[in-house]
Amino acid sequence: MASWLFVVAGAMLTYEVVARYFFTRPTSWAAELSQMCLIWGACLAMASLLAKRQHIQVDALVQLLPAGVIRWIDVLVLMVVGIFAAVVTWYGFAIFHDSFVRGRTTGSLLNIPIWIVELAVPVGFCMLTLQSVHEIKRTLSGGKTGGAVKLEAAVPSPQDGSASA
Repeated sequence: MASWLFVVAGAMLTYEVVARYFFTRPTSWAAELSQMCLIWGACLAMASLLAKRQHIQVDALVQLLPAGVIRWIDVLVLMVVGIFAAVVTWYGFAIFHDSFVRGRTTGSLLNIPIWIVELAVPVGFCMLTLQSVHEIKRTLSGGKTGGAVKLEAAVPSPQDGSASA
């Protein structure tokens, strides 16, 4: 879903550029709606990226540690991510709810209710919180960890001297 929102945002911005520079007829909607798609896309992608362990990790030093230590560091990092995501969910919902109750809008020509965009934050971070809990359980039960996967991939195979996959 998130990737489709990025595609739609790209299509809208491409249309805007063509309309503006080739036909001198800029749109009143492309920039705002593409921003909404990008915000929703980024928020919806967070949990999926965590599940696939595709978030950026600086683990040059961590890879030098034993696998058991890496597993506990991974659990600690996932706990920090989960707690942070839960706090953002809580406050994000409060901001969304306030805008919803007050009827705030974007203030642009489209005058779209701002809560539509603000809702992406508590939804996305709630999903990230739940995924963090799932990843902690998976890591503690012996599943793959973010750092351990990279460590295994970086160690040469004893049979042929190449990196194992």
